[in-house]
Amino acid sequence: MAGYRLPTGGRYLDRDKPVRFSFDGRAHKGLAGDTLASALLASGQMLFGRSFKYHRPRGVLSAGPEEPNALVTLRQDDRAEVNTKAPVIELYNGLDAKSQNAWPSLETDFMAINTLFSPLFSAGFYYKTFIGPFKKGTRAWMFFEPFIRNAAGLGKASREPDPDRYERGNLFCDVLVVGSGPAGLMAARAAAATGARVVLAEEAPLMGGALEEENQTIDGLLASDWVARERDLLARMETVRLMPRTTVFGYYDSNTLGAVERVADHVTFPEDGVPRQKYWTIRAKDVVIATGALERPLVFAGNDTPGVMLVDAMLRYAVRYGVSAGRSVALFTCHDGGWASAMALLEAGVPVKAIIDPRKTIPPAFADRLQGQGVAFYPGHVVVKASGGKALCNIHVAPYDADQGAVTGPSRGVSVDALGMTGGWTPSVHLVSQAGDKPVFQDEISAFVPAETSGKGWRTAGSVNGLFSLKACLQDGHEAGQAAALAAGFASEEAAVPDVAGLEAVMMPLPLYEVPASSIRAKAFVDFQHDVKASDVRLAHQEGFRSVEHLKRYTTLGMAADQGKTSNVNGLAIMAAARDARIDDVGTTRFRPPYTPVALGPLAGREVGDEVLPERRTAAQDWHEAQDATMVSVGLWRRPQAYIKPGETLEMAATREARAVRERVGMVDVSTLGKIDVQGPDASAFLNRVYSNAFAKLPVGKARYGLMLRDDGLVYDDGTTWRLSEHQFLMTTTTAAAATVMQELEFLLATAWPDLKVQLTSVTDQWAGQAVAGPKARDLLASVISDVDFASDAFPFMGIRTGHLDGAPVTIARLSFSGELAYEIFTPAHYGRGVWDRFMEAGQAFGIEAYGTEALNVLRIEKGHVTHAEIDGRMTADDMGLGGLMSQKKPFVGSVLAQRPALVADKRPQLVGLISKDGQALLTGAHLVSNAVLQEPADSLGHVTSPCYSVVKEAYIALAFLEGGRARIGETLYATYPLANRHQPVEIVEPCFYDPDGSRMHV
Repeated sequence: MAGYRLPTGGRYLDRDKPVRFSFDGRAHKGLAGDTLASALLASGQMLFGRSFKYHRPRGVLSAGPEEPNALVTLRQDDRAEVNTKAPVIELYNGLDAKSQNAWPSLETDFMAINTLFSPLFSAGFYYKTFIGPFKKGTRAWMFFEPFIRNAAGLGKASREPDPDRYERGNLFCDVLVVGSGPAGLMAARAAAATGARVVLAEEAPLMGGALEEENQTIDGLLASDWVARERDLLARMETVRLMPRTTVFGYYDSNTLGAVERVADHVTFPEDGVPRQKYWTIRAKDVVIATGALERPLVFAGNDTPGVMLVDAMLRYAVRYGVSAGRSVALFTCHDGGWASAMALLEAGVPVKAIIDPRKTIPPAFADRLQGQGVAFYPGHVVVKASGGKALCNIHVAPYDADQGAVTGPSRGVSVDALGMTGGWTPSVHLVSQAGDKPVFQDEISAFVPAETSGKGWRTAGSVNGLFSLKACLQDGHEAGQAAALAAGFASEEAAVPDVAGLEAVMMPLPLYEVPASSIRAKAFVDFQHDVKASDVRLAHQEGFRSVEHLKRYTTLGMAADQGKTSNVNGLAIMAAARDARIDDVGTTRFRPPYTPVALGPLAGREVGDEVLPERRTAAQDWHEAQDATMVSVGLWRRPQAYIKPGETLEMAATREARAVRERVGMVDVSTLGKIDVQGPDASAFLNRVYSNAFAKLPVGKARYGLMLRDDGLVYDDGTTWRLSEHQFLMTTTTAAAATVMQELEFLLATAWPDLKVQLTSVTDQWAGQAVAGPKARDLLASVISDVDFASDAFPFMGIRTGHLDGAPVTIARLSFSGELAYEIFTPAHYGRGVWDRFMEAGQAFGIEAYGTEALNVLRIEKGHVTHAEIDGRMTADDMGLGGLMSQKKPFVGSVLAQRPALVADKRPQLVGLISKDGQALLTGAHLVSNAVLQEPADSLGHVTSPCYSVVKEAYIALAFLEGGRARIGETLYATYPLANRHQPVEIVEPCFYDPDGSRMHV
């Protein structure tokens, strides 16, 4: 038991409102206004979690979003939220939190045995330790990999759908101010005074930042009272929007920033209609980045012991929440700010017993005030070790020579149960870095600051610039706010900056990035979250990983939720020392969004499940659903997969439907095909450039199959295009590519060929369509459409005719995807259901059956037709056996790059057919190999793209790509799928299994 509730104090608390919550199943009691961390500290809980790699006991380190240790799982079951930081969790009745990364319990974690094997888990151990201990190193890795993956991660996410509501929104403003400390408040005030629309975003529940703990006065008011006044003033201004509990996590192009507002994370359950969190896309004319600075820990042996925390965190817990971190507290500081904090802690009632400072000169102004208060001073000393296991019990203090950078004498023990440490302040340059600025190192504060204080559309203010004087921060914020408003088109008269009075600390730390180790076995941590030790950084240097980006990836320093907030500067300083270089020569990593972890819920908003995209319904959708069709998502549409009857499997239903097409007649809903109306005097010339085959001379009343390539020469999409008149075409595309093809065509017209007189219109929704296929298709159509002659010579293959069905206008093309005599009939969408019903009614006399996408797939595989299973962005026209569609007489999109050597090489994968020789179904994605034994390594010669059970072959068949496939017809290979333990012989055949001469569809 170390932490406890102070009898007085706690500016955020309502001591008359107890709050009940649980941690690891144990009941606890806090107060309204507490955070989870402050309430647990008040109850004496010092152990919050276990570290990632060594499972060492860890306590709370900070009081904000930089927290690397106290990560918990919040709530249970479907509402579980892992890796939530205890210092930022607002307490509410019924809150249920659990520790992470410990088994069977937080107190007794069996995986703590990892500490004994720490030499095996040094930097990059997963790259080295398990590679090659056996004869074949890859087998060793395959053995150990599942254990490593099982140990990875901290919390365990729920697999159940989250029942809470999340939303997304857009905000537009003239000036966005990020951070509400002294600089942020002044910037917002100055910008709002000009009449500009201002958004002030603050990740904490209340505005003010570190001013809550400030003992100086502003305009004669206590800093906390001045904050309350300014907050109320801004709240009353119509052009200002205050956004507490809002984290701006990313800075993107064109002054677009991403933010997440925690709307109802501080309540048991959100009220109906209230989102738990909301993602905001903020677009600002100008941005003031006033994100402040984070206190930097010190690196010494045992600095991760529960009870060791940042001095600023100790002060926040005392002033805001009335909590003392211990009953005997010591402070380890290397700058005047630590002494100022000692005074504030004593005033709050925290029993500070000792102050350790490596500088030999004690700051007189603070020393005089601390005399006689029972505080022992240790000038010219450092903490070389903290001991205590699950809770701090003592520290070891030794004399230190700052000039030599070495401990100069033996250590002695000091009995304390809490230690505050501060190595200076690290400006939060994350957003500045994301905006494009490369931070530079400033020796005076031993930290990185923005290279520029303003850029295109943004500017910085306050401590993020390395300013730690309250007066300087207020002045800098005021100037930044006025400059931002001016850049946004607003201006005002100069206004006075508030007066500041009181004793102010000089924040110029003695550079102390690592305390010399008292023992070679001692562990001094740089990155608490990933168990990266100072020795790991030096090992990375020894093994050649000396670039900051290589250091980050090899050691995991500053990755994941930490993003270098507490670890970056110390790690870079240790690397600089190993390289005998300056820290600014070593440099810093580029900070990427998000600044702090963001839940997936608000990024998705309400667009989840069936709402992820708007559902588009065909005219016959109700009919399909009434027939109990199994529906599948295809693009934005829902299509019938099969009409499964009682007792049938999906394969059985698809076989029945496909057999009906082969023997009688079937009908499928093709309304979902992309349809683009192409009109204009240059329409034929445009299509001739878009398609690889010729379209310029396509006769009116005829359709043609067309193939599109990308610029790089690979196949993009295919479909048929119908010439309706001299200057009008109807292009059809695959369902999945309808939108992207339309975008590509518009792009080409706007950029490559703006001189062409062509108009494109998407008409996908305007036309309902159905394909009628089978030997009796002609008879069925002739029985219901009297004004069209369906005789073969009058209506040839690929011909187009128009007519009427019971008064509904229809446009009919004789073309086939199934290999049978077939027609596609398009009608205006509002006639679609009536035309479908009429065909089904008349088709009963011919044995008609509706068929879905599964049977459609069977039919096209048997015929050897390709879809997006084969058009996967990697294949050429020749790979798919469509090289004959590559015109040699005209240029077209992709024609030049399609001739690159790699795309015409002999060993290119080529489309082939497969027949299973063991009577078992083939699996999509199975690799084709030559070896007959599953366990033997073998090179992949190709892969299966589209398998099915064939009606005409009465066997399992597939389409596949195989290296040099056309020359291997007749060979036997093996389709292997190790994940399913499948390895089966297949015969390589031509990709067209049915009616290769086309006589059926030309009849």
